[in-house]
Amino acid sequence: MGVLLQFVGDWGHALAAVLFAALGIFLLRRRAEAVELRMLAVALLLTACWALYVSFGGVSKPLSGAGESIRNAAWLLAMFVMLRRGPAGRSGAIGAVAAVYAAVAGLVLLQTFIDLSWRQLPVDSDMHHALVTCSLILRMMTAIGCLLLVHHLYSAWPLRERGRMSLLLGALAAMWTYDLNLYALCYIVPNRVSELYALRGLLMSLLAPVIAVGVRKDMAGRLQLSRTLTVQSLSIFAVALYVVMLTAAAVLIELIAGPYARLVEIGAVFFTAVTALVLLPSPQMRALWKVQVAKHFFQHRYDYRTEWMRFGETIGRPGEDPAPLGQRVAKAVADITESPAAILLLRDERGGLAFETHWNWSGDLPQAATLAPELVARLEESTWIIDLGKADHAYRLPDWLRQDRRMWALAPLIHYGRLIGAILLARPPIDRRLDWEDFDMLRAAGRQAATYISEAQGQQALADAQRFDEFNRRFAFIIHDVKNLVSQLSLLARNAERHADNPQFRADMVLTLKESVGKMNDMLARLSQHNKGRPEEPRPMALRDLLGQVARTRARQHPVHVTGDAPMAVADSARVEQIVIHLMQNAIDASPPDSPVELRLSADDRDAIVEVIDKGRGMSADYVRRDLFKPFSSSKAGGFGLGAFEARSLAEAMGGRIEVESQPGLGSRFTLRLPLASRIDKREKAA
Repeated sequence: MGVLLQFVGDWGHALAAVLFAALGIFLLRRRAEAVELRMLAVALLLTACWALYVSFGGVSKPLSGAGESIRNAAWLLAMFVMLRRGPAGRSGAIGAVAAVYAAVAGLVLLQTFIDLSWRQLPVDSDMHHALVTCSLILRMMTAIGCLLLVHHLYSAWPLRERGRMSLLLGALAAMWTYDLNLYALCYIVPNRVSELYALRGLLMSLLAPVIAVGVRKDMAGRLQLSRTLTVQSLSIFAVALYVVMLTAAAVLIELIAGPYARLVEIGAVFFTAVTALVLLPSPQMRALWKVQVAKHFFQHRYDYRTEWMRFGETIGRPGEDPAPLGQRVAKAVADITESPAAILLLRDERGGLAFETHWNWSGDLPQAATLAPELVARLEESTWIIDLGKADHAYRLPDWLRQDRRMWALAPLIHYGRLIGAILLARPPIDRRLDWEDFDMLRAAGRQAATYISEAQGQQALADAQRFDEFNRRFAFIIHDVKNLVSQLSLLARNAERHADNPQFRADMVLTLKESVGKMNDMLARLSQHNKGRPEEPRPMALRDLLGQVARTRARQHPVHVTGDAPMAVADSARVEQIVIHLMQNAIDASPPDSPVELRLSADDRDAIVEVIDKGRGMSADYVRRDLFKPFSSSKAGGFGLGAFEARSLAEAMGGRIEVESQPGLGSRFTLRLPLASRIDKREKAA
């Protein structure tokens, strides 16, 4: 043994001695009345004494073997006390198991006697060699017997209480498994085990914290093994075991094959390497490995917390380029059972289920992937998961579902008692029958997936309703504008009967008709779903020219005067024109025929001001406050009540506002305020 290995062996055993002694003293200081805790403390202290003796003297000292036997006997006694005083001992007889404990204890005593005997004989004698071989065999038999008793104690313990025993028994199993491999290799190749003797101290140092966590009931209950870490650790252990077996096979080949040893070794290494490269990367092998680990190391098939977090992550956080919700739902459900593909069926107009989308489904998709309304009604009533691998089905399934061997399970998506869809899962790499855990997990996942789909469908319906509402709002405004055009054209038609022979009137009539056609086209554009009510962004504009143009369009209907002037305002000319037309038409309707309407321009230090003034019948303060700007509220017979409402909405959309002054019998003044362009420029420069 080299200097480094000697250092690792001595200090590894010394560290193990310190840890086991500290743990044993801790248990004794708790002054627990339970006999099993006291026996556990004794076993820990005797293990510390053995490790301390080996750290000072090494494994070649006469009492090292006897110390190991005492350590094994102490742990066997502690296990027997736990078995007898625990739930397993109270529930039935343990006579047969007690006989096994006695047999293993007899092996320990015989082994101790032989260890003390062969050390008294000459090294080169045949008896010495025979007793050493017998001692190694007895140690292997002791390790095997102890492992069997550990497994029995774990199996006999109640299922709900195994959590606090698993770490302690797992540490003991690791200790005796290491001893079994150590003495097996020592029996086969006695000159190549110095490293394993040295590393045993480090192993015992690692096992001490595991035992400490196991004996603390509160910590053991909270500590849960990670499935990912378990699979990776067991994979590393399997690789290490593979290397050990390969090394042992190479040693045996050297002993047996003689001159052909090198050729046989190369052939064996090549065969095992190729076999590993072919089998290990396959999805079937990985899936089988995960299934076996979950089956033998965990109480449940699924890690529910991990599965639920992955389910929510797949659906709720799709990434930068998200797939459609249906594909994400299908993938999230398929990942739970490790199905390689899935199909999503959703409710159709007839009450059945029809193909919606799929995730990762290879090959041809079912041409008629539908479920009849009768089958859907039964699924909705029962909420059962259908195992398509069963020969006898309580449901009358369609042919495309029964004949395709890729189909594995059908999970309904239930939302508040209503079936909104179903997930059709492909067979996983390791084909198996569905069990109660699969049913519970798929049922819970199906309900959650149904919630996501129902919410998305509700949002889509709400968006459609909002689009209809926007269309209806625009249509209501259009109808109001159509009413104004009808009034204008009606007046034109009445005047045409009297002035049809006047060439100037005919020219004005043609101009009026062209303007009316242009306004109707503008209305149709505003009604289009591609028009958002914002033809242009607000920009500096001259108000005087726009008001003059609007006044001229109404001059033949009613006298309109434009007075004053104002600086450039920031606004959208189309919307300002629409506002002025609404307010001016209301003023014309409220005024006597010979009373002109005035459009007055002015400004203050903040806004450009457009005033629409009439001397008509006016409005009460109560009506102005409560009803003027309310849609569908009008003081005129046959009015729609939308002009003032739309005017204020358009003004506010440009950052402006409308103010009203009115008195019954005296008239009204509507004031439109728009931001000054100079003020906007100063604010942008200051920023």
